[in-house]
Order: sequence, then C-alpha cells, then structure tokens
Amino acid sequence: MATARSVATDGVVNRLRYLALINGKPLWDLAQSVPVVRRRLNAYLIDSAVREMPSRPEPLSTMADYTSWASLTDRTYSGRHLPSVPEVPGRPTPAQAADLFTRGDYMTLCPRSTVLFAYFAQWFTDGFLRGDTGIPRDPRKNSSNHHIDLNQLYGLTPEATAALRTFDGGRLKSQILHDGEFPPYLCENGEIKAEFAPLSVVRFAQLTPEQRDTLFATGSDRGNIQIGFTMLTTLFLREHNRVAALLAGHHPGWDDERLFQTTRNILIVLLIKLVVEEYINHITPYHFNFTLDRRLSAMLAHAPWHRENWASVEFNLVYRWHSLIPSHLAVGDRDLPMAQTFTAAGLIPEPGLRRLFSDASRQRAGRIGLFNTDPVLRQVDVDSIADSRALGLASYNSYRRHCSFPAVRDFEQVSGNMKVSGALRELYKSVDDLDLYVGLFAEEPGSPDAILPPLLTKIIAIDAFSQALTNPLLASRVFTPATFTPQGFEIIAATRTLSDILHRNVPEDPRPSVIGMSWRTEE
Repeated sequence: MATARSVATDGVVNRLRYLALINGKPLWDLAQSVPVVRRRLNAYLIDSAVREMPSRPEPLSTMADYTSWASLTDRTYSGRHLPSVPEVPGRPTPAQAADLFTRGDYMTLCPRSTVLFAYFAQWFTDGFLRGDTGIPRDPRKNSSNHHIDLNQLYGLTPEATAALRTFDGGRLKSQILHDGEFPPYLCENGEIKAEFAPLSVVRFAQLTPEQRDTLFATGSDRGNIQIGFTMLTTLFLREHNRVAALLAGHHPGWDDERLFQTTRNILIVLLIKLVVEEYINHITPYHFNFTLDRRLSAMLAHAPWHRENWASVEFNLVYRWHSLIPSHLAVGDRDLPMAQTFTAAGLIPEPGLRRLFSDASRQRAGRIGLFNTDPVLRQVDVDSIADSRALGLASYNSYRRHCSFPAVRDFEQVSGNMKVSGALRELYKSVDDLDLYVGLFAEEPGSPDAILPPLLTKIIAIDAFSQALTNPLLASRVFTPATFTPQGFEIIAATRTLSDILHRNVPEDPRPSVIGMSWRTEE
C-alpha cells in the first residue's frame, strides 16, 4: 500500500499507476508473452506517458515572453514548457543553493546502476542537449540540431562528417593501437591537423601541446571530455566500420556514398533501440519492458505529440546527473580521481575497450540526489541554477502542477529525509520558492528501487519518448529493408544491449564479460 505521504505527494492517479507498474510481475510477464498484447501495451504506455504534459510545439521559447513566427521556428533558441517568471526575492544565491549538491566523505550508492549507465547517459544526451558555444555564452541559445543522430560520431555539420570519412568503402577514419581500432589523432605537435579543421574541442586553449596530441578526432567537440564519452564513441566507430564492411560484401556494386549513408542509418537506429530497450528500461523500475519495432511508429504516428523535435531548456536541466559519478573511477589497473579521467583518451588503448567497459559495469554509480556530487563538479550546479534564474524558470511546484502532480505543501513532502528537508528549510523561505533545479534532485524516489524521483522521471519519459520516437528513420515508410538492407534489419533485430555491440567489436580481447548498466552482485 502507498503511504499517506506518497498519495498526498504524488496524487492518487499517479500513485496507483506507479504501483500497478511495479507490482504484479506474473501478470505483466503473461501480457508480454503474447506479441499482439505486448505491442499494444507498449504503444499505449508510451503514448499515455507522453500525454502527461501538453505536446509540442510549445507556444514559447527562450527567445521572448510572447509567441511569434520566429519563436516558433528558430530552434537556435531552446523550447520552454512554462512562461518565465520574475525573480523571487530572498532566495539563496546560486552558490549557496549549489552547496546542497556537494558530496561529503562518502557517496550514497545507487540501488541499481553501474558507472556504465552514467557514462551512457552523458554520452547519449550530449548528442542533442547542447548549450550555446558562443563567447560569451547565452543561456537562451543552444548549438543542437535536436535530433538523435549520433553526431557524437558523425559530427553536427556536413563539413565535420566529411573530415571524419575515408571516402572508401563507406568507412570512417581510424587507426590501430594495441591491436584495437580507435579514432585517429586530432592533433600533431599541439595543433589540429589540416584534415580535421572543421572539428573542434571544448576548452582546447586550456590544454598543453602534450595533452592535445592525445586527443581523438571525433564528431563532437566534447568527444574527449571524459573517458566514458570517448569509450562509447570509439565503440560506435568500430561498429560503423564493421557494418560498412559487411554491407560492402553483400552489395559489391554500391559506391562509397551509399555504403556510408546506409551504415549511418543503421547505427542511428541501433542507438535509438538501445535507448528504448536498455537505457529507459533500466531507468524505470517497472515490470513491463519497452520495445522498439517497426509497428510502433505506425501505431503512434497520429499522436498529438508526434511533432518536430525541439529540446526544451527544462529537458536540458533535468539531465545534470553528476551525482552518478564516483569520486574515483576504475580504469584498467588504476583507481583514478575523477578529475584524472577528463581529457583522458590516452588512458584507453592499453587496457582496451573490453576491460574498460567491464570496469564500468563492475563499479557502482552514485544515487541521483542532493549531497552526493563530487566537489570537482560543483561549478556545474552553480551555473545550472544561475542559468535557470536568468531564464526565469518557474518554481518546482509550478512544474509539478504542469506535469499533473499536486503541489507540495511543505518540505517534508519533497523528501522524508530530514537532512534534505531541513537543509531546504534553512535556505528557502517557502516550499513555493524552491528552484526547479534543486527540487528535482531533492525529491524522494517513489520506491527504494527507483533510480529517479517522480517528477524527474516524468519529465525524462515525456521528452525522451517524444524526441526519440519521432526520428524520421522510424517512420513506417522509411523503416524498411530499402533503407537499411536485409542485413541491416538483421543487425538491428539482433541488438538489444551495449554488450551485444561490444562483444562483436573487440577482436583484440574477445573474452566474454558482464557488460551492463544494471548492478549485479554475481559474476
């Protein structure tokens, strides 16, 4: 039974729906064993989740506080779910509020997640949740194309894509290090090579020439920012070149361009499938497992939310999951402080991909919430709160109402943890003054096994499904063998997890390993 606090906080409908999804496993297993029932349930649960908030297009963007043709079409500004509000006097400064996130001597462990989940979450979301790259930075703007298109590998522009291609056999440029395939080096003698002039690297000017010479050439300017990001890009580079070679063998008459573009189509859908079938299913503690198949897009094509992608500023904000990252990370035979895994592509080749993915799968992630983020990342929280204030984001309670939750009346309804509710009470005059960013991470999870709190879960589910499943490659007239080839269809059908992709791409170390986002006590 739900406690009185849970019902009062979540609302009866929300709570009953949640309890139904986390209980009754035999019934859910039975329903999923019948294909037609599973497909209809899959579509219904996704559609009903997304309908919990009004659908796109949003009437407003960060361009202005009113609707105009420009604000409805210029996607260099971020979408927004609620209108801006005036600054609330008496709230803590961004620096004071950021102190609520800082980890002490010990990390609270996530009940179900590994470091690989944390690595994938950052790598996946950085593909489409991209802030402004201008100087000075404008928090209203973004540098995203708003699609799940694997630009971490292929780049954001045609010029970047061309710089990464061999123009031979549909392949991407690569090099062999320690018997494994890796991206080529971006720099020589501390300068970006002429062939990679369209590529860029965040904070490049702050790196020494020696550090620059260890950088890999990747589609994303953040491709070398942290070891997990670089590992995943390298894995998908290997899969691209493997699939391109496979297609070339089956279609000897195809030119480089067709081989490359078809391989790219396959890889993008592989990523979306992993997001739905491994990543989202890991996040939700439900007994129903979401799936991606050809029929899904047709079943959802007429849903009101099936619109052009446009990432919102709120969606960007809810993905600051830095408390997942331990203060020390296992990297081969080393236990490294987190800071030493930044700009650390040079750490990857010697232990190799299999070992590093295994290390990430064997290490527990932190629990998402307050008082659990390493101090190295404190500035990210300061900037996140400052940006939300600059954009006039509405309060935590306002977004609860927008997402069909009742407003909370006191800090104890945000969290039953006295350390959390007490700290909020000390900083905020009223629960109605609570910043969205702080409230999202202060909120207590809906059950002991839940990875995310309820409001965060709902915003993630709404935006994740509605941005992933509108991809043009999933349209019923596009998702066909003519687009992907029969061989591509087989690859997509045979892939459910990152482990599937890894184990067919580590010829230098083919030993089987337990690879996954979910923590396992058995080995």
